[in-house]
Amino acid sequence: MTETSGYDGRTFRRETERVVNEIAQGLRTLDAGVGWFSGLAPTRQREVLQEVAGYATQARITAADGRAGVTQSGVKPTANPSVMICTDPPRYGFADLPAAEHVKAFRVLVSAFAIADTRRRETYCEGACVHAWHNLPAATEQP
Repeated sequence: MTETSGYDGRTFRRETERVVNEIAQGLRTLDAGVGWFSGLAPTRQREVLQEVAGYATQARITAADGRAGVTQSGVKPTANPSVMICTDPPRYGFADLPAAEHVKAFRVLVSAFAIADTRRRETYCEGACVHAWHNLPAATEQP
């Protein structure tokens, strides 16, 4: 999917929220999410990285979540985004990384978010969750 000029900021943020949460809940593969992310303009990629960093903050990721996310992401542990997410507390300047590192940053950040968000869904939200993003309907896989 490529960026279209008809997106307003709010529509784009909702799309980002949906894609990231589908990945976190196993309704969309990380590779499919990376395909979506890669089709965005560089400006939009930076916006997505900032937004997902906000989700990660809300999910209260830890350095341990970061290490597990790096393992799941397929990104080398020595890559800048990997090192950033594994610090205690994690650093979130992903949007400030060079554009050549944005896909790695997306992979690492979404993977770490998925770890932390799964923990929160299984503990704090188990059985009585009213968060719309934790109650997504099964989606069809999209590129």
